[in-house]
Amino acid sequence: MKPRISMITLGVTDLARSIEFYEQKLQFPRLKSPPEVAFFTLNGTWLGLYGRDELAEDATVSAKGSGFNSFALAYNVASEAEVDETLEEVVAAGATLVKPAQKVFWGGYSGYFKDLDGHLWEVAHNPFEWIGPKD
Repeated sequence: MKPRISMITLGVTDLARSIEFYEQKLQFPRLKSPPEVAFFTLNGTWLGLYGRDELAEDATVSAKGSGFNSFALAYNVASEAEVDETLEEVVAAGATLVKPAQKVFWGGYSGYFKDLDGHLWEVAHNPFEWIGPKD
């Protein structure tokens, strides 16, 4: 079987605003992309941003809906201080704080925010194992 790259695509309501949020505030490295979509590389996977209505149309489902989408994305960082800093930065950029950073049941430290379109993100520090690129 050929190696595959996994990709997560988020439907967004304002592509330009979301590109700025992910590229400037979360500092995700942006890949060359056509104007109607934005791709970012995330150490082995890609993140795609695409218009919400267009993505729903492509999947042949309704673009209407709200509430919990039964998943959360995670942004892993190297320290508790970096969790706090990241949450402060994304909230200043327009994200909504859902759960302030705190010690969690599994022994780590994390908090949650919703991005500009309500996608749920956990910002986490795992003191037991680094979940990131290996140098």
